[in-house]
Amino acid sequence: MFQRLRADIQAALERDPAARSWIEVLLLYPGLHALILHRFAHWLWRHRLQLTARLLSQANRFLTGIEIHPGARIGRGLFIDHGMGTVIGETSEIGDNCTLYQGVTLGGTGKERGKRHPTLGDNVVVGVGASVLGSIAVGDNSLIGAGAVVIRPVPANCTAVGVPAKIVRDRGRQVRGEAISGGTAADPCEQCMGEINARFAELERQLAEMIQNRSPAAIVGAPDQGGGV
Repeated sequence: MFQRLRADIQAALERDPAARSWIEVLLLYPGLHALILHRFAHWLWRHRLQLTARLLSQANRFLTGIEIHPGARIGRGLFIDHGMGTVIGETSEIGDNCTLYQGVTLGGTGKERGKRHPTLGDNVVVGVGASVLGSIAVGDNSLIGAGAVVIRPVPANCTAVGVPAKIVRDRGRQVRGEAISGGTAADPCEQCMGEINARFAELERQLAEMIQNRSPAAIVGAPDQGGGV
C-alpha cells in the first residue's frame, strides 16, 4: 500500500509542473485522495465486503468528484489530473504510469455482464473529456486525444482522436486519419457531408432535366403570347 502511494505521489510530481512538494500533493490533490480511498475500497471488494466497498466509493465520489468503482484494477503511478467528473467502471483495468485528465470516462456500452469496461496498458494518456467505452484494449504508450470517443481497440504507440476515434499517429509517424482496425462505425461528420453532397447532385440532375425538357413558353421572362403588356 505504501509503495503504491509513493509511486502515485511521484507520478504527480513528475507530470504536473504545478506540484512543488510531496506534502502539497498529499494534502491538496483530489486525484491522489481518490486513489487512496479506492485502494481501500478495492481491498474490501476483493474480500467480499462489496456493500462496504460501495459505500466507501460513494463517499470517495462525494469528497473528490471522482467516481471509481471498487472493482476496478489500477496499477502503480496513476496520475488523475484535476479529475472532476472522471468515471472508472467496475471491470476497468489500468496499467502502470497512466494519466487521466478531468472528465474522462472508462465506461461500458450497454447492460452486458462480465468484462464490459476498457483495459489501458502502461503509460497511456487519456485527454480531457475523452470516453473509452466497452471491453476494448488501449495499447502501451498510446494517447487518446481530448474529447475523443474510443469504441474500438487502439494499438500500442498510437494517437487516436475524433468521434469516433481514428488513428492519426503511429509510432511517432503522422498518418492520415485512419479508422481503427476492426471498426465499422463511420465518422458522422463525413457521413453527413456525403449525404449532403449526394442530395446536391440529385437536385442538380433534376434541374438540368427540367431545363432541357421544358418549352420556350415556360421560360421565365418569355414574351406574353396574348400580345398584352
